[in-house]
Amino acid sequence: MEKITDKIKALPDGANYFSLEFFPPKTSMGFANLQTRLERMSRALRPLFVTVTWGAGGSTATKSLELAEMCQRQLGLTTCLHLTCTNMNRSLVDDALEQARALGVRNILALRGDAPRSEEYRDEGQSPDEDSNKDFTWAIDLVRYIRKQYGDYFCVGVAAYPEGHADESHPDHQDPLFDLPYLVEKTRAGADFIMTQLFFDVNAFDKFEKMLREHESGVFKTIPIIPGLMPIQSYQILRRTTKLSHASLPDDILRRLDAVKGDDELVKKVGVQIISELVEHIKPRPSPARRGFHFYTLNLEKAVSHILEDCKLIQPTFEDEDEEAVFSELDPPGITISPPKAALNRERRRLSSVNSSPHNRVIVSRPSKSSNTSFEASESEAGIPKSAINNRANTLAISEGEGSLGREATWDDYPNGRWGDARSPAFGEIDGYGPTLHVSTAQALRLWGHPVEVEDISTLFRRHIRGELEAIPWSEQGLSPETSTISRELLALNAKGWWTVASQPAVNGLNSTNPVFGWGPKNGFVFQKPFVEFFLPGKDWEKLQPRLDEHDQITYFAGNAHGDFESSNEESVNPVTWGTFAGKEIVTPTIIEAVSFRSWQEEAYSIWREWQRIYPTRSQTNKLLGSCREDFWLVNVIWGDFVEGQGLWEFLLE
Repeated sequence: MEKITDKIKALPDGANYFSLEFFPPKTSMGFANLQTRLERMSRALRPLFVTVTWGAGGSTATKSLELAEMCQRQLGLTTCLHLTCTNMNRSLVDDALEQARALGVRNILALRGDAPRSEEYRDEGQSPDEDSNKDFTWAIDLVRYIRKQYGDYFCVGVAAYPEGHADESHPDHQDPLFDLPYLVEKTRAGADFIMTQLFFDVNAFDKFEKMLREHESGVFKTIPIIPGLMPIQSYQILRRTTKLSHASLPDDILRRLDAVKGDDELVKKVGVQIISELVEHIKPRPSPARRGFHFYTLNLEKAVSHILEDCKLIQPTFEDEDEEAVFSELDPPGITISPPKAALNRERRRLSSVNSSPHNRVIVSRPSKSSNTSFEASESEAGIPKSAINNRANTLAISEGEGSLGREATWDDYPNGRWGDARSPAFGEIDGYGPTLHVSTAQALRLWGHPVEVEDISTLFRRHIRGELEAIPWSEQGLSPETSTISRELLALNAKGWWTVASQPAVNGLNSTNPVFGWGPKNGFVFQKPFVEFFLPGKDWEKLQPRLDEHDQITYFAGNAHGDFESSNEESVNPVTWGTFAGKEIVTPTIIEAVSFRSWQEEAYSIWREWQRIYPTRSQTNKLLGSCREDFWLVNVIWGDFVEGQGLWEFLLE
C-alpha cells in the first residue's frame, strides 16, 4: 500500500526507475493470459509501479478494477488506477475511489476523459444529479474532489502534453503554452506527480520540461515529471496511435521506420533502438526528482523488455549479482540454469525452455541416451527442481522471447487489434479506451453531416471507399492499397445497402516483399483467404443466411444489437492471413473466430450508439441511426478458397 511519490523519494541518488501501463483485455482468455504475463514481467523487470487504464465514460470500470486488484493484491505491485470523470454516472467516480481504497490502491491518475456531453450521454430516466458532468468538467475538478474527500490518502497524478493538447476547443492549434495555466492549477489543486502523453520528439519534451521547471509559479520545481513512451510494435499501430494522439514523428525517425515498414520484426527491432535512444537522451538530463520513465506497453512484453535491458533500467538485486558471479564462467551465453545449492555438486545442464515454475519430471533409474532428458530425474535427484525457480535472468530471457518458453512473450508479437488471437492479452483495441468515434463531435458532424434516410448512410460508406471521406464511425483511416484492389466489389455491396466495415482480397503465395500485399521478413510467402464484414438489414439477413449455410466454402459469424448470434460453426478458428518464412513456424497474424467476433459485435453496436448520441434525441438523424442499430445485422463471411478468391464476391453479388 505504497504511494508512488514515497517510492520515488526512497530511491538512492542517481537511481532511475520505470513504470508500465496495462489495459483490461476484452476476453476472459486474454485476461487470464495477461495475469501470467504480469507475473513474469513483475519478476523479470521489477517496475516501480504499474498503471491500469480506465475506459471512456467508465466503459471498462469493472474490468479495470479487477485488473487493479490482480496487480495490487495478487502480484503485490504498487498500482495506479487511471480514473476519468466525464460522461458517466456520478456514482461511478465514488464507487471507483472507494473500491480502490478497499483494494489498497493508493495511487490515482486523475483524467478528464472525453469532453463533457451531458445531453448525449444521459440515459433515459437518469436525473441531472446523477450526471458526473454536473460536478466534473475538467481533471482539476477530480483532483480537488479527491483531496476534499480523501485528504492525503491517495497519491494523485495528472496528465501533461509535451506538444500541446489537441482538443475540440482548439483542435487546430496545439501549444503547450495554451495548456500551461491549466496544468499549474491542477498541480496547485493537489497533484503529486505529472505523467506525459506519449511522444517521439525528444526535443519537444526537453523544451516542455525546461518550461515547467523554470515556471515563475514554482509549482513544478520539484514535482516528478515522468515522460511517457510507447514501444513501437508495428508500423500501422505507430501511425494510427500518433494520429489519434496528435504526437509528431520526427523526420529522422520516420525515415528509419519507412525503410523497414513491411517487416514487423525489423520495425520492432528499429523501434527498440529508437525508444532506447530517447531514454538515453533523457536519462542524464538534470532533474530535481529521480529520473523515471513510463511505458505504454499495449499489454505486450518483448519490446519493452529489450528496451529496459538495453537501457539498464532494471535494478539488480544482491541475489542476482551473487548468482551471476557464481555461474558466469560456467554457463554458455543465453539462458543460464542455477540448480539448488544441494545439487551444485551434480552435473549442471543448460535448458532453453526453463520456466519460472519447476518441471514435473519423470523419475528414472537410468537417464535416456536418445530422448530429451530435460524431463527426467534420477532417483537421487527426485524432488529437486531442475532450475532456479525465480532466476531473474531466466525470466527476463523468456520476456525477451528467448527459448521455447519465450513464445509466451512473442506468440502475439504481431498485434492486429480485433483480428488477432482472442487469447492474447493485447487482443482488441490498441489502447483499451473503449468504444469511441475517435473524433470530436464537431469533426463528426463535418465528416458525416445529418443523414435522414438509409440511402444517405450508403452514400457515406461509398464515399469512404472511393477515398472522398477520410473516416467512417467504424474506421478512422482510409482504405489501404490492399483493400483498394477490391474497391469495385465493395462499392457494389454498398450499393445494395450492405455497409462494409472490413474486408480483404485473396492472396495465394505472393512474395513477402510485395509492395501491396507483402509483410514479414524477406524471402517469405504470404497467403490470404478473402473475407468481408458488413451491416445489412434484418430482412436481407433472413434471405442470405440459408444461402450461406448451403455453401461448402463459406464460414460465417453474425450478430445483432440485441445479442443474438448465428454461425456456420461456432467452434471454428479461421486463420485468414498467414505467412511462411525460412526457419520459422507458420505465422498467422489475422484470425477470425466466434469469441473475437462476439467481442467485436458488442463494440460495433456501441459505436452505433456513440454516433447516434451526437444528434439531438428527437432529431430525424438520431431516430434513423437508432432504427438502423436495432434492425441491422453484422455479418462476417469467410471464403475458404484462397486460390479462386473471386468466388466470394460473385456469390454475394448474385
